[in-house]
Amino acid sequence: MRVLSGIQPSGQLHLGNYFGSIKPNLAWVGDPKVDENIFFIADLHALTTVQDPAELRRLRHDIILDYLACGFDPSKAIIFYQSDVPEHTELMWILATLTPMGLLERAVSYKDKVGKGISASAGLFTYPVLMAADILLYDTNIVPVGKDQKQHVEIARDIAIKFNHHYGETFSVPEEQIIENAAVVPGTDGQKMSKSYGNIIPLFGSEAAIKKAIMGITTDSKGANDPKDPDTCTVYQIHTLFLSLSEQKALAVEYRKGLSYGDAKKKLLATCMDHFAPMRLKRIKLEKDPAEAEAVLREGAAKASKIARQTMEKVEKAVGLR
Repeated sequence: MRVLSGIQPSGQLHLGNYFGSIKPNLAWVGDPKVDENIFFIADLHALTTVQDPAELRRLRHDIILDYLACGFDPSKAIIFYQSDVPEHTELMWILATLTPMGLLERAVSYKDKVGKGISASAGLFTYPVLMAADILLYDTNIVPVGKDQKQHVEIARDIAIKFNHHYGETFSVPEEQIIENAAVVPGTDGQKMSKSYGNIIPLFGSEAAIKKAIMGITTDSKGANDPKDPDTCTVYQIHTLFLSLSEQKALAVEYRKGLSYGDAKKKLLATCMDHFAPMRLKRIKLEKDPAEAEAVLREGAAKASKIARQTMEKVEKAVGLR
């Protein structure tokens, strides 16, 4: 079984990315049921929103450092820049020739992004076709995604089934694996944590930046010593992501006994800094030795290219290009 995950370098990674994507996706590495884990940094997708060349180079480099710092093991899985494997765009074009316009017009993410002010480009509209190519290029069986990405995997399934029906069995038909907590990591304003909302707690920001974000979490107007409802408190909801079930219950008792929001935020800050301290140290070390990350990317691209080329040979033969 092959599992594939991608992450777009469109901004600084945050706690929502870590708990909603990075941590659960890395948990697949070493799973005895999985033969191969593939991760890619979706820099081609990022071009729909990041159009400053220097910024894109910085953001994608930061993500590889973040993944390695968070525990990605290149001896057990593959990681690479999407743009280093040109078969992604080659397959996208072939799939686009079979993809109905109506299928893309029903893509919710396109409407959402345009609604948030992102330019309505052809690239943004055909984003699901490139994502389908990303998935089908590696004969992917499982794609772990949040609920907001479920439709993209369904579109990839539809395209694979249509291609197989028209040209003969060529692609494995992928299945999504919903990461249940991916959609419920709240931001500092109580909405889903997102760079586009400006409500993030940075994953590897400075201690000052993390403190400012946490101390700025929106709370209600209850007095310092009044009982608090942990179930409706954003500070508590974020804090529980770090805690075991017994620790969550103990913290909830403190809220109900009148823990002040100021003290609750200080507890969250301490937990956050302690949890990521080893990763922060590893990331600092990686920053000082860029050759390590570059070697990981080269090796990953070489392995990915080998699989991608095998797939494209089948596709090109199926459609009559070979």
